[in-house]
Amino acid sequence: MPWKATFDTDCALKSAMEVFWEKGFEATSMSDLTDAMGINKGSLYNSFGGKRSLFVKVLMKYDVENRREVLAQFEALDDPLRSISSLFDAIIDESLSDKDRKGCLLVNTALELPAHDGEIRAIVSAGFRDVEGFFRRSIEIAKGRHEVSEAVPPSETAKALLTLVVGLRTLARGVFDESDLHAIKNQALALLSPVLTHS
Repeated sequence: MPWKATFDTDCALKSAMEVFWEKGFEATSMSDLTDAMGINKGSLYNSFGGKRSLFVKVLMKYDVENRREVLAQFEALDDPLRSISSLFDAIIDESLSDKDRKGCLLVNTALELPAHDGEIRAIVSAGFRDVEGFFRRSIEIAKGRHEVSEAVPPSETAKALLTLVVGLRTLARGVFDESDLHAIKNQALALLSPVLTHS
């Protein structure tokens, strides 16, 4: 008779996510996971295939529920510059309310990439490319509406904005205070030079 999980796998994944998010992949032990998920080691292997496979599922779940859904909300706004500004505001607000200073699981994983294989690297890279794509599309729309100077290169500026997001996420874990985080946001918006008007 095939083995069947007797627990809520989605709840178990959420619990595993919290552990990986707080400790990182390398520092998380199997006992950390089984304790948090409320299952034994055999159930973990049968349902998720071990620590690495579980982490892949957790990372993909986080990417869908945290990054993709948030980006979709901002991209749905019919104001590209406000979308970019609001994204930075949301990151700052989330960082300041994060008492455990866990940061972003995707960014945290990127900082651990030398310890990961190609599949995990691909998930992180795809997530970052999507954020960069959001910035690029927003800039292109703003340029089409003459809200951003023609001198602003969409691709290069999108990469710079992504870099500032990663930096903000990293520094917000305890290195910088609120005013510093807003300074990063202001620097990001400064890359979107306003249109020069001629009299």
